[in-house]
Amino acid sequence: MKSAASGWINGLVGVVIFSASLPATRVAVLDFDPVFLTVARAAIAGLLGLCLLLAFQEKRPGRADIVPLVIVALGVVAGFPLLTALALRHVTSAHSIVFIGLLPVATAIFGVIRGGERPKPAFWLFSALGSACVAGFALSAGLTASPIGDGLMLAAIIVCGLGYAEGAKLSRTLGGWQVISWALVLSLPIMVPLTWLLMPSSFAGIGINAWLGLAYVSLFSMLIGFVFWYRGLAQGGIAAVGQLQLLQPFFGLALAATLLNEPVSSTMLAVTVAVILCVVGARRFA
Repeated sequence: MKSAASGWINGLVGVVIFSASLPATRVAVLDFDPVFLTVARAAIAGLLGLCLLLAFQEKRPGRADIVPLVIVALGVVAGFPLLTALALRHVTSAHSIVFIGLLPVATAIFGVIRGGERPKPAFWLFSALGSACVAGFALSAGLTASPIGDGLMLAAIIVCGLGYAEGAKLSRTLGGWQVISWALVLSLPIMVPLTWLLMPSSFAGIGINAWLGLAYVSLFSMLIGFVFWYRGLAQGGIAAVGQLQLLQPFFGLALAATLLNEPVSSTMLAVTVAVILCVVGARRFA
């Protein structure tokens, strides 16, 4: 019981950190190319992760851990950041944040496939209801906003759910911060050269807000947030703690409205309230 409670606390901290990721990415892609932003944030976080691993003298992962770590890297180091950065060229961060409500069901599904978890049927009911609220919002507003942006966000949700579940499974043996650090280090041989090749010829036109956005997604979204998130998933269960992601739109919409002055419609707020109620139900039967 104590481990489960700790898992929910760690998971909530991770969700709060991740909530600012899309607004920060939205600010960054106004001045940075989305592909450069993706590789740069991974390279910066990877170098920091390497320093942590060396400082604590962590032993290398076993041979059996390499493929799962590659899956984590493809899902959360490369796939999700790139797809969301591209999507945010077409839609606002407030619009894209609501799609995060689909992450819990994606994470839960991969938790069953990869983690061997078996939630109760009522859990799936509340999880499906929460996802249906998000999907309904996308169909009512997204098709007139940007089908390309919505398609990219849906793809991002799928690869991120896989990366979350795979990382949580590994965290049970390697540890939370070790998993994301090793995944980032594995990506360095690709991300560092690409960062150099895709670097803008001049940084004169890059505003301070874009630099702050890059700093946030590199340090918090790419590294610190995963320290809490993977630990929480490993302690409290992938499917159960994963439902906390339904709260992420609530925090994200607040940030989008206050920091970016983006409009937050009554429909967005209604969807957010609905998914919060669903996460309460899912938590009860997880």
